[in-house]
Amino acid sequence: MIIDIFQDNVCPWCRIGKANLFRALAERGGETPQIRWRAYMLDPTVPKEGLPFMSTMRQKYGPQFSKEGMLGRVVEAGAAVGLGFDFDKVEYMPNTRLSHELIALVPDESKAGLVEAFHRAYFEQGRNIGDRAVLLEIAAEAGLPSAELGSRLDLGEGSAQVEEDLSMARRIGITGVPFFIIGNKYALSGAQPPEAFLKVFRRLEEEA
Repeated sequence: MIIDIFQDNVCPWCRIGKANLFRALAERGGETPQIRWRAYMLDPTVPKEGLPFMSTMRQKYGPQFSKEGMLGRVVEAGAAVGLGFDFDKVEYMPNTRLSHELIALVPDESKAGLVEAFHRAYFEQGRNIGDRAVLLEIAAEAGLPSAELGSRLDLGEGSAQVEEDLSMARRIGITGVPFFIIGNKYALSGAQPPEAFLKVFRRLEEEA
């Protein structure tokens, strides 16, 4: 089974949805599926230097945005699945292009760990994951060869894969993430509960 995960590294619901997927996979047991991590950018217009987080959120969502309301719901939903979110530490809304390129460069078996490392660094520690040096620090902390990866980033090696993912998302018509394509057949959008994934797994097994 192949599972494509379209996600952005500054999307809190992507982190929650990912946790629910892996919980469902653990409950399902059996053969480990092939997971393809696909890049998606919630806002590709964010400049490389990033934007101030809180004021940008207020500008984007208007009167409906509040730290206690919109972000508070994220904190509660994260706590329910054992994930921490500390938006008091988040100062920047980064451009995530470089972080996606770095994910594209690492071996498949390291991608899930690096995605989670980026999520943890951003949402729990407030680190600027739009900054090249910070990204390579996180990669090193995850046990990856940061110097080699930095050289490959500078050569633009991850760019083609990211472009392919973004193009695929446009072609499919994805307008929000997380977005999961399971078995090349079924799609789930949003931070679905584990039960939703298990239902799709059972359906695929029945069809097989």
